[in-house]
Amino acid sequence: MAQNKNALLRYRTIDRCLRNTGRRWTLQDLVDACSDALYEYEGKAETVSVRTVQFDIQMMRSDRLGYEAPIEVYDRKYYRYSDPDYSISNRPLSEHELELLNRSIELLRQFDEFDRFHEMADVINRLRDHVAYTSRRPIVDFERNANLKGLEFLSPLYDMIASQTVICVLYQSFQARQPKEFILHPHLLKEYRNRWFLFGSREGDMKIYNLALDRIVSFRPCADIAYKDNPEFGKDFFRDVLGVTKHAGLKKSKIRFTAFREQADYILTKPLHSSQKQVCPRRTDGSMDFEIEVVINYELIKRLLSFGDAIKVLSPDFLIKELVNIYENCLRLYK
Repeated sequence: MAQNKNALLRYRTIDRCLRNTGRRWTLQDLVDACSDALYEYEGKAETVSVRTVQFDIQMMRSDRLGYEAPIEVYDRKYYRYSDPDYSISNRPLSEHELELLNRSIELLRQFDEFDRFHEMADVINRLRDHVAYTSRRPIVDFERNANLKGLEFLSPLYDMIASQTVICVLYQSFQARQPKEFILHPHLLKEYRNRWFLFGSREGDMKIYNLALDRIVSFRPCADIAYKDNPEFGKDFFRDVLGVTKHAGLKKSKIRFTAFREQADYILTKPLHSSQKQVCPRRTDGSMDFEIEVVINYELIKRLLSFGDAIKVLSPDFLIKELVNIYENCLRLYK
């Protein structure tokens, strides 16, 4: 635990003691209580010094933290609050804290249209009342589309993942004529380019599936099946992916490409992927060569195509052939 967190723990412990008017608190009592709290929360059998607690009391009395706690000594040895209703938890918010809350409320309101956040509306409104919220023109605007199909599944699927509940999903891809039903162990909801996807492992072979929410017909909980985690779906699952498409048949490759003119600066300042690196100095014409190491999937190809003639892929060969075929088909469409 960091030192500032240790201090906060001591402040709360001292506050809890002084609010307990059923006993009288000496300085040593407060020291012992802080030491016990440190052991309880951190498992450290360390004794807090008397000098440390004395300094904590001075800090709580001052306005440096905004507490201005009315701590007094009586009978020359006991500590208490002169105001028995006082607590550092009940202190009024500073102007700076009010401004931070106002900004946070404004950001939360950006999510009003999503079903999962509808239940937060009452909390947000109460916060607005508490902090004397001042309405103003939005400063931050997130890309979103309230008319997306499948958004109604966000909230219930979130609950299924949080409660580790297996679900039976009826799903129809764009290529399928009829919907297909299968059992899924849900792991994650992920947004990509303003579209939501559900990642989970299929019951039986635990193969990882990626389902677009707008193609889900329906789903229901399967409480009689025990939920299982998939060790393949860890925190690094998306590390080598641009987008959301990844399965066992896709392996990462090194992609080298040249970016021309002003697009080189754009890609330099906004990398295509976290693995991106510049592999040669800038040329006299302003172009630069870059390299990324990612899975070659549908989203990557579409991203490369979006640059048009501003970039040229140099390797690997099979990716170049794929891009050439796409460009030739496009050219035929316009002839």
